[in-house]
Amino acid sequence: MAGLWGCCPRCGKGKLFAGFLALRPRCEHCGLDFSFADSADGPAFFVMFISGFIVAGSALAVEIAYAPPYWVHAMLWIPLILITTLVPLRPIKGLLVALQYHNKAAEGRFTSDDKR
Repeated sequence: MAGLWGCCPRCGKGKLFAGFLALRPRCEHCGLDFSFADSADGPAFFVMFISGFIVAGSALAVEIAYAPPYWVHAMLWIPLILITTLVPLRPIKGLLVALQYHNKAAEGRFTSDDKR
């Protein structure tokens, strides 16, 4: 839950973000170094996936039911796209960073034992 609220995944008190999506270098409360965190494009993928279903499904339903002109579609769906993409982006990034911390996720590495 700490990640969803943008808090440190270890202590839950320090702030995770320095900007809208930029992570702080470390927690100001417990000192956890956030350099382990690399959510890459994960948050954007999940947000687009969820938003795509909501907006495309709603636009299709409105088109079939009412067949409004294109300007009505623009007035309806542009704000909905902005809301369904920008609002959940930061909480989902925080959640993915917290999940990386709690699951001790690390970059894959080859070791000398792997002789296949």
